[in-house]
Amino acid sequence: MKKILVIEDNFDVRENLCEILDLANYETLQAENGKIGVKMVKENKPDLIICDVMMPVLDGFGVLRILNRDPEYMHIPFMFLTAKAEKTDFRKGMGLGADDYITKPFDEVDLMDAIEMRLSKSAKLAAIDNSPEGVRSFFSEAKAEKALAELSADKENRFYAKKSSIYEENQFPKYLYYIISGAIKTMQTNEIGKELTLHLYGKGDFVGLISLIQDMPYNERAVCTEDTEVLLIPVEDFKLLMFNNRDFSAKFLKLLAHHASTTEGQLVDLAYSSVRKKVANAIIHFSNNMQNLNISVSREDLAGKAATSRESVIRTLSDFQREGLLEISGSQIKLLKKEQIANLPQ
Repeated sequence: MKKILVIEDNFDVRENLCEILDLANYETLQAENGKIGVKMVKENKPDLIICDVMMPVLDGFGVLRILNRDPEYMHIPFMFLTAKAEKTDFRKGMGLGADDYITKPFDEVDLMDAIEMRLSKSAKLAAIDNSPEGVRSFFSEAKAEKALAELSADKENRFYAKKSSIYEENQFPKYLYYIISGAIKTMQTNEIGKELTLHLYGKGDFVGLISLIQDMPYNERAVCTEDTEVLLIPVEDFKLLMFNNRDFSAKFLKLLAHHASTTEGQLVDLAYSSVRKKVANAIIHFSNNMQNLNISVSREDLAGKAATSRESVIRTLSDFQREGLLEISGSQIKLLKKEQIANLPQ
């Protein structure tokens, strides 16, 4: 049963609205002002919020601002409910990221239609399966919803051969890259020409997201580690959704938070781990991104990811093979005891 929070200072309006929702088989929660409403959101995590604009203690705009600061709650569909119908209030509410705007007195059928539509869109977003079809469909639907389909041409698939460059350092982003198949690594080169592998992206990953959001040139280069097919999402499409769709923004903020957390862990690993542990973590990283116990990776890529020399990688791999943790055949590495490799001591 979907849970809906109604934040409304007028008792009669609040009770009437909750009664209608109860009859429609929704679970309802009530708050008489914005401050209590924010607290209830954090305690109950409703599926949708209906909030009055003009309230004591904390008004509806304040509620939305607070929720928008927290990625855990900003994805919740948010509908304003108000007796005021001035365009300035409408623009302000939608500009803050509200999903809809209902004026009082409201028609019950229109209200229920709006609620069902918002819950349906939220469910679609949560159900994106990270397949090429799912990603393509989501972007297409969102563009059509905003009548922006004419803005750019249909998104295309592009094939890149192994070792092909996707983008170079200091280039300005034109696309967000979504990997349909294959793998892409990002890397930086220091002043003496040594390459450091920053990240390996596999099927279902987005590449080039940070620079696109920052609206800055790439500070790394991206190269295919195998034959790769990508879906090109134009920058304009991405930005329109990122800055105008709360659900979409929440999804990508979570993606960025995961990226930052992963990067921090890697920095700690590089700073304090032994060579043996760094090579083990690099192997696990490639295995997880390739979603396979049999990985094909060059010694140079492992060295770049582990921030150590190629010779150290070769020596450590030989040690792992003698210990029965993995098998080596050319560039192929078969993990025999992945969990044990992942949990090697520092």
